[in-house]
Amino acid sequence: MQKVIQVNNQKLKQMAHYYSQFSSKKVPTGALFSINSGSATVTGYYSGKVMFQGKTASAEAAKWQSNSIHSLDTPKKMGTTLPADFANWSVLGSDEVGAGAYFGPLTTAAVYVSQENLEWVRALGIADSKTLTDDRMKKIAPQIIAKLPHHVVNLMPEKYNQLQPLHNVNQMKAISHNFALGKVLDKIFPITPQAILIDQFAQQSTYFNYLKNAKQQRIIHENVYFTTKGEQYHLSVAAASILARVVELDAMSKLSVEAGIKLPIGAGREVDTVAAELLRRGIDLKHYAKLHFANTKKAERLL
Repeated sequence: MQKVIQVNNQKLKQMAHYYSQFSSKKVPTGALFSINSGSATVTGYYSGKVMFQGKTASAEAAKWQSNSIHSLDTPKKMGTTLPADFANWSVLGSDEVGAGAYFGPLTTAAVYVSQENLEWVRALGIADSKTLTDDRMKKIAPQIIAKLPHHVVNLMPEKYNQLQPLHNVNQMKAISHNFALGKVLDKIFPITPQAILIDQFAQQSTYFNYLKNAKQQRIIHENVYFTTKGEQYHLSVAAASILARVVELDAMSKLSVEAGIKLPIGAGREVDTVAAELLRRGIDLKHYAKLHFANTKKAERLL
């Protein structure tokens, strides 16, 4: 039996994280992950197509269909319907990367793009930032840093592991987004953005609930909008996405040098093998990896 659904980029990342607990199969070309749960094979492609095969394919797909791109997770239903001409507003946007990767940090960036700078940013060619190569983003990021007000929260693995027993990953995301947004607001004061746009990873009410216990942080809540695929709705989120990705890549490069082995991004079988090798060398994984991932136990079994 086979079942195929279409999901957006954020849901695809959530699925990759969820299925990291299962044994991985060889990942086909164009796929982010491929696993065997015992009763079904699940393969998620970067295009957003997710294929379920096996005797429980329909039941496994049903777990996600209510949250697929065609239902709850579209901007109009999960997020806020954005005002007309929003793309031309002065907006402070934020996005994060690394939540679904075993090695490396959880990195969140916020970038302010005023109306005056929209054409300059548009000329960078980042309107669909998710399609850019890492090399291209590495060339664009320094220009963003030099030109636009921004802030990055780079939660490295050791700090992440300290916080994780008390905060789930979405709460850490919320706190990081809120902190980065606050820092940029301080930098541009007394200018006030027409809006703030957060690349959505949780319902709006849930996001603000996560912030209730954020100590010593003011909660940014005025003119805040949420939508999935935020980079498609305003260039500020596209710029934030690029900046977060490049900072993550830089951190991964430095961690790889420290570990003496290239640390792969993701949560697949290659990650398990590298983690097992680090354990074999007597290296403490907490400096390099998010320990609560299923990859830790998989690496221990491999060792």
